[in-house]
Amino acid sequence: MILLDGIYYAAAFAAAGGVVAWLAGPWFAVPAWILALFCLSFFRDPEREIPAGPVAVSPADGKVVAVKAESPTLNRISVFLNIFDVHVNRTPIPGMVREVHYQAGKFHVASREECSEANEQNIVTVEGDGSTVVFKQIAGLIARRIVCRKKAGDQLAPGERVGLIKFGSRVDVLLGPEWEIVVQPGMRVAAGSSILARRRDRNQ
Repeated sequence: MILLDGIYYAAAFAAAGGVVAWLAGPWFAVPAWILALFCLSFFRDPEREIPAGPVAVSPADGKVVAVKAESPTLNRISVFLNIFDVHVNRTPIPGMVREVHYQAGKFHVASREECSEANEQNIVTVEGDGSTVVFKQIAGLIARRIVCRKKAGDQLAPGERVGLIKFGSRVDVLLGPEWEIVVQPGMRVAAGSSILARRRDRNQ
């Protein structure tokens, strides 16, 4: 499936290419047509098989760039998305959205550690099955628009889509001590289908 955003962008570039081809010749229009194809690829939204059980799944496609303790009771997993990754974001756990908070900030390269606090971001808090999980949609150097289609009070199904970040970006997931993290830096993960952590206090 292709998101409407991708169809609109692709149509605009394709139309611009058509005008350039008419005015200057088809070879001059090739860059615009390549960008149109790129937009269709970038805004793809594939279906995912959501794992069952008391697990936290990745909210984004990409590469795990950090797994670290934020405090004695809070761990952070950071996933970096390049421009070729799917940028649709999904909830890590099913439950109710308790808060959606936008935080203005900078636009550093999203793979850098300081991005977790300094960059523009949307902070989503989800509560479910006795656990509260926070994930951040973080803008990067190129990404200048974060989209979140959920609001406080919304009920989320496992792996449900919540929004997207346009172009290169980063997603952080904050997990409490009830979660056992099962990923390591360098691993590739897929939104909705890759397990980041399992509940310690639930039968698997």
